[in-house]
Amino acid sequence: MIGPMTHLAVIHINIDPIALQVGNFSVHWYGVMYVVSFALGFRFGALPHLVARGVDRADAERMLFWAIVAGLVGARLYFDVQQPLDQFVQRPIDIIAVWQGGMDFFGALFGAVGIVAFRCWREKRSFWLFFDATVIFGVVAQPIGRIGNIINGDILGGPSNLPWATAYDNPRSFVPFTELGQAVQPAGAYEALCALGIGVLLFYLRRRGVRVGVLGLTYVAAYAITHFFLFFVRQTEPIVGLGLKQSQWTCLAMLVFGMPALYFIWKRSQRVSEPPSLLTADAS
Repeated sequence: MIGPMTHLAVIHINIDPIALQVGNFSVHWYGVMYVVSFALGFRFGALPHLVARGVDRADAERMLFWAIVAGLVGARLYFDVQQPLDQFVQRPIDIIAVWQGGMDFFGALFGAVGIVAFRCWREKRSFWLFFDATVIFGVVAQPIGRIGNIINGDILGGPSNLPWATAYDNPRSFVPFTELGQAVQPAGAYEALCALGIGVLLFYLRRRGVRVGVLGLTYVAAYAITHFFLFFVRQTEPIVGLGLKQSQWTCLAMLVFGMPALYFIWKRSQRVSEPPSLLTADAS
């Protein structure tokens, strides 16, 4: 008889999170995958999207550079505000200790979109066009970045006996709340799959020639909905109120307040008229 937590199969991960170490200097796979994700999201996602729509390459590169910088800062700060304050009082270096994991994508989204909105306002550019490019960057980069989380072991679900349950065996794995060798749900892999699904939806809509801004609005809604439910699986964040985690409250705020506000602004803003050749550029 098979007990309730008997495992028929477990995916064991025994990869050292440190890809390279020279003395006290170490390079983590987590960081390597984020660099790769940024490069690919930039080169094959956002940049061709903007250039194909008439944006000068140098202008596009400058805007995307600022979006990446603001996204990195926002991702770390949003993660920090979810951690106990005494942790940073005792170890101030933990505020920037990204090599240990701890980059929250909500913060990256807020930081990147915020700086894009500011610079578009300052330079009198179409925010919605650059907003679309920002989310295209996200759906290309995020699944690749999550590979770093999977190697690191810092986005985990609860104990599981599912056939795809994952156990970490390397003593340097992050595994913040469980023990080495314990099978858990691979929440990081779930997030990667959701990002891929959202990406398929956005590229389909782009091929259909939707109006400028629709990709950004669709992404915000899809990301908030999927991650509200995904965070019921994730066990690496504390519950802050009414059985929900901070990121789930953020998802609700995005859906209840953020989406209506963005949609209202989008409807009221002057629509950008694109030549038919640009609307169908991706369908050819």
